[in-house]
Amino acid sequence: MNGLAMRDALHRAYVNARVMSAIPLKGVCDDYNWADAIRELRQGRVVIFSAGTGNPFFTTDSAACLRGIEIEADVVLKATKVDGVFTANPVANPDAVLCDKLSYISVLEKELKVMDLAAFTLPRDHKMH
Repeated sequence: MNGLAMRDALHRAYVNARVMSAIPLKGVCDDYNWADAIRELRQGRVVIFSAGTGNPFFTTDSAACLRGIEIEADVVLKATKVDGVFTANPVANPDAVLCDKLSYISVLEKELKVMDLAAFTLPRDHKMH
């Protein structure tokens, strides 16, 4: 649903966007296909990857990073309901502090729970910024 909402918001801003899913959702969005995604990107369209990888053990965060690696993206963005990365969940912990600068190493050392371990190690190991 988030992917569809993002696509609709982009369309309202006159940005051509397409949603692709690893899980077949006929009539809702297109099936994920690497070649189709690359073609869409080369034509200047935004591609939104939705519904994870279709495999167990992968969160949607690690799936986003995997797709980013597959299409050779420079960056993967994560949007949430808080204003950034905190030392703890700011909704549950009023003492949580907003982190002003992070690296893959600092996130792993501090064990920040913003994304799962694979979601940080995949892009780190593939030199994604």
